[in-house]
Amino acid sequence: MTAPLTPPHQPPPHDSDGWPAPYPPLPESDGAPSVATELRQASVVAAVSTVAGVALGLLWLWLAPRVPLISDGKAVFLRHSEGESAIGADGTFVLLALAFGAVAAGLVLLFHRHGGVALVLALAVGGVLGSLLGWGVGTFLGPTHDVVGHAKAVGVNVEFDAPLKLEMWAGAMLAWPIAAMIVHLALTALFGPHDPEPEWPAPETHTPPAP
Repeated sequence: MTAPLTPPHQPPPHDSDGWPAPYPPLPESDGAPSVATELRQASVVAAVSTVAGVALGLLWLWLAPRVPLISDGKAVFLRHSEGESAIGADGTFVLLALAFGAVAAGLVLLFHRHGGVALVLALAVGGVLGSLLGWGVGTFLGPTHDVVGHAKAVGVNVEFDAPLKLEMWAGAMLAWPIAAMIVHLALTALFGPHDPEPEWPAPETHTPPAP
């Protein structure tokens, strides 16, 4: 007798149908825009944020407290030296800028849920440009910066408004972009799309035949 070619305790060779199914491919990003589309969306976000600075400037001009001045014919003085109207102008601008940044971030996530780094950078750049434009609109449309000429025009002991300005302009310019990035990050973490975890099939176990 000749020995069998296959040892008795060796499992028979598997055919192709017996092997476990190959691992499924990783899920593709559903609805994610291409690089060109994302750059185009980022350009629109930056442009709209910049134009929104006009509304920021108008609201600042409307809501900021005025600093009353008065002239005695020789010099110009603060009408109320203990007043805090100058600080109030800065605070009003910062609060409005924070609100504009939060709203901008919410709208970007609402319309572009798959937005990436380009949209976040667009929010930051648009926020800075919008703040600069709002600052310029408010100061341009507000009371004149020619305080001496204005004092002569209104006369002695007549109260008039000081020019609208920002004492801490550098910090005020960062309120909008910082708020936009923080709110966008928080909303993305809460409501943004999340990639599903791939489900790997469990490997099949083959029981060797009894001897």
